[in-house]
Amino acid sequence: MRSKFSALKLVLPYFMIASLWVLFSDHALMALDIGVRELAELQTFKGLGFVLVTSLMLYLLLCLHLRRLREYLQTRRTQESSLRQAAAVFDSTLEGVLVTNAQSEIVHVNRAFARITGYTEAEVMERNPRMFSSGRHGLDFYQAMWSALHHRNEWSGEVWNRRKNGEVYPLWQNIRSIFDEDGELTHYVAVFSDISAIKRSQHELDFLAHHDPLTNLPNRLLFTERVEHALERSTREDRPGAVLLMDLDHFKHVNESFGHSRGDQLLKEAGLRLQGLLEGGMTLARLGGDEFGVIWEDCPSADQAADLAQRVLSALRQPFRIEDHELFISASLGISLFPTDAENVEQIMRNADSALFKAKSNGRETFAFYSLELTNQARQRVEMVAALRHALEQGELRVHYQPIQRLTDNRLIGFEALVRWLHPERGLVPPGEFLPIAEETGLIASIDLWVLEQTCRQMQTWLGQGRELAFVAVNLSCRLFSRAGLSQEIARVLADTGLAPAHLELEITESAVMADPDSARELLERLRELGVRLAIDDFGTGYSSLQRLKRLPVQKLKIDQSFVRGLPADKDDAAIARAVNALGHNLGLVVLAEGIETPQQLDFLQQIGCDYGQGYLFSRPLPPEDIERNWPKA
Repeated sequence: MRSKFSALKLVLPYFMIASLWVLFSDHALMALDIGVRELAELQTFKGLGFVLVTSLMLYLLLCLHLRRLREYLQTRRTQESSLRQAAAVFDSTLEGVLVTNAQSEIVHVNRAFARITGYTEAEVMERNPRMFSSGRHGLDFYQAMWSALHHRNEWSGEVWNRRKNGEVYPLWQNIRSIFDEDGELTHYVAVFSDISAIKRSQHELDFLAHHDPLTNLPNRLLFTERVEHALERSTREDRPGAVLLMDLDHFKHVNESFGHSRGDQLLKEAGLRLQGLLEGGMTLARLGGDEFGVIWEDCPSADQAADLAQRVLSALRQPFRIEDHELFISASLGISLFPTDAENVEQIMRNADSALFKAKSNGRETFAFYSLELTNQARQRVEMVAALRHALEQGELRVHYQPIQRLTDNRLIGFEALVRWLHPERGLVPPGEFLPIAEETGLIASIDLWVLEQTCRQMQTWLGQGRELAFVAVNLSCRLFSRAGLSQEIARVLADTGLAPAHLELEITESAVMADPDSARELLERLRELGVRLAIDDFGTGYSSLQRLKRLPVQKLKIDQSFVRGLPADKDDAAIARAVNALGHNLGLVVLAEGIETPQQLDFLQQIGCDYGQGYLFSRPLPPEDIERNWPKA
């Protein structure tokens, strides 16, 4: 039809011009007053003119037509090239493409469609795309999609379809309406991508964000969210719940002794064992390190929370088989009930943490409930830390000295330096109140160094006054004893104060030595090379190995006051005191008993041959001025 119309446009001008020429040229000739011969010649010229004009006109029309033909052919070639490219893209794209006619019958699909859906082209031709429906979407979903196509001629969104094998999968789909030149709807084109891998990645990222990668248990973030949900439900439905926080006791020793890989395996095994105790409404989480948490959403009473805590303790007491090692651990637990103990998640977690701290303070391997008293204690502990830092900076600490007597002749032989805190408002703060906090926060190391320097200066002063003293003893905390460069620090203090190393005795607790015996021995040997005296404090309260003890370069053992307190009536204390005294002497060590408070204790220790003693029977710890005022005469 298009070609006939083009031919008509070409012929019609020629027809009109030729007709006009025939009609008017003859009339014009007849009107001339000329002879027959001249008329015949003019007729001939008219015919030639007609041929010339029409030839020129045909030439121009043909040129115009050929130009338009070339343009059409060029456009056609361009369109065909574009179509070939589009077909290549259509067939090779990784996105699935589906084309339907206006009646929603499938008329074409590409190779990616077959790969994604599992259907071949022959299996879907002339069928409705409803055949891929997964059943996950309701009528409202499809109504919204068709409404968008009707009003905007396009729709984009996430759809769940079903593959040929029955698998339901997610895809992201774009649908466009296609119209012809007259604006009539002819086709729908759907382009879609399988987003299953993206969904899996999102799920994995979400899992990692909310779970511990080692144990696959919920992490602190997810645990806190579930506590919040449980608290809301508990408040709304008046159903009590409980949160239990637990720490594995001394877990760092496992890492130090067997390596972190076995430590990680132990954490995984502990998590599996704890999961076996869970019931409905309970969630176990690993909150970090060796800390676990349990939320019980429908905990009926405190007694049942205590029963769960006891079951946890019993389960963890059983040995763990890690590779070829049998490992034993215990745990400490803190319990917070809600909503009675707290009104928000932060309070619940803080209260459970306070209860956990109480359980640890009570000797570990036990559990404790939260109480208001614990919050007050925690607040006081925070305030105490700040005040203790201030005391160290503002010179509120003091050093008191407790005399050490030689028991053979009751002669003053030396002193033990003990730190005291002279608070500007409270006066002397009991050591048992601030020293544990100093240990916990790490301030004890700085306090120990300050005491060491003050003591060395005081001892040098006394020796300069002609006082006859053999030594002054200073305690080294576990924190300071494990600090790198300790021997250099002590050498500096001795050099700064001018005190001879032989007059300084360093007391190291048995537990500090046994924490890392090999490193402790190396450090003690370096200290011994400085020329200072070395003593093992609180002997018998830890886990000393006699094999290691005999190799340590120490000169003194101190019998802990817990074994002196019952002397001489307590047979067990008497036997221990005799054994430690004999052990020390057989190893060539001096033995000192601390905590002597009665003449009977002194008599017993003198009878067994104990070398030195200290305690309230001789004197309480005193400030230097009181000691100098009451210095015993030679």
